[in-house]
Amino acid sequence: MKRKHLGRGQKTVTPPRMRTARSLVRRLDVRPLLARGEEPFSTIRRAVDALRPGEGLAVTAPFLPSPLIEKLGSEGFESEVEHVGGGAWTVVFRRARD
Repeated sequence: MKRKHLGRGQKTVTPPRMRTARSLVRRLDVRPLLARGEEPFSTIRRAVDALRPGEGLAVTAPFLPSPLIEKLGSEGFESEVEHVGGGAWTVVFRRARD
């Protein structure tokens, strides 16, 4: 079931698994960082900046990271959102295709 989510470059989907046919998806779980009281944005930024063409980044957090979705959307990234249970969310970011 797919539905568009308001906001540039955002789509909300609830697939049974992450779509990987288009690209390799690197995974980053920021829950341990947040549990230690660390701000994860610099770690996420480094991971995003290291993406090669065709790669995506799946970020798992204990909440829906709306500000991150907006920030990367403004930089030309599309996002797919999945509620994975236990209050956690995974967002896959990919560069929008021209």
